[in-house]
Amino acid sequence: MEERISRQFEKGKMTGVIWQCDGIRIGHSISTFTELTSFASKSASSDVVRMHFGVKGDYMFSYKQLNTTFDLVGGHHNIMYSKEFDMVVYNKTLELETFGVQFPKDIFIQFTQNASEGLKRFSDQIIAGKSAILSNNWGAIDSNIQQVLNQIIHCKYSDQLKKLFLLSKSIELLVLCADGCGYSENKTELFIKSKADKEKIIAVRDLINERVHCPPNLSEISRYVGLNEYKLKKGFKETFNNTVFGYLTDQRLTLARQYLLDSQQTAAEIALQLGYATPQHFNNAFKKKFGITPYSVRNNP
Repeated sequence: MEERISRQFEKGKMTGVIWQCDGIRIGHSISTFTELTSFASKSASSDVVRMHFGVKGDYMFSYKQLNTTFDLVGGHHNIMYSKEFDMVVYNKTLELETFGVQFPKDIFIQFTQNASEGLKRFSDQIIAGKSAILSNNWGAIDSNIQQVLNQIIHCKYSDQLKKLFLLSKSIELLVLCADGCGYSENKTELFIKSKADKEKIIAVRDLINERVHCPPNLSEISRYVGLNEYKLKKGFKETFNNTVFGYLTDQRLTLARQYLLDSQQTAAEIALQLGYATPQHFNNAFKKKFGITPYSVRNNP
């Protein structure tokens, strides 16, 4: 089931889409505001586990059941549970993009009770009926998570095939989210300690995403965000567990795969469009990442 949704705020509006499959609810929304403001969000008697992804935009929200306020920059994720929730959201940018997956409690426990130690502890708290969050340190949306989010948002399947696809992708996101939160929990922040620097590193990621076709070099990125190249490279690796070049490569190849599936462009045309020096260079990079050639994707999607 797919449903388009919209909501008016006093100083803005939200539009989005919700997909439902086997009790799992998946949602993507974009909210735009005329000025910085706040709005309430609440739900009663919705005994679900919420996987939340802040894709773009900065905001703060107070979560009554967790007795906590989170101050977040774009590109974060975590998993939370409470029998109901009362939140007040304070937007700090004029556009917010979010993505969420809600698992019925029994389904989530079935998936996670014998998984990683972190998920098992979280699952035990849910079984005990306690409000809980998977990690106090929010994970970063890396290229793998971004790829799955894009696959769901731009899914071309329909009917039962789409249902299977969304179910598989919701479980994939659960695995990636748990892994990312585990990495965030255990990493030592040596280079990016202040919120201002975190915002700059997220701005680096956003700039790369916006300019995959004509990527900026490190000097240009450094000037754009106001970080020296050394701190930029080290801070990006610390945040996303990937180099700047590695992240760019992942994004280019993921986009190339989408072009192969959704367009009639040849592999050579796509290679040129994404800035590869030669079709062979593109072919080699694609095979290294996905294990198959661009030709194989188009003929065996």
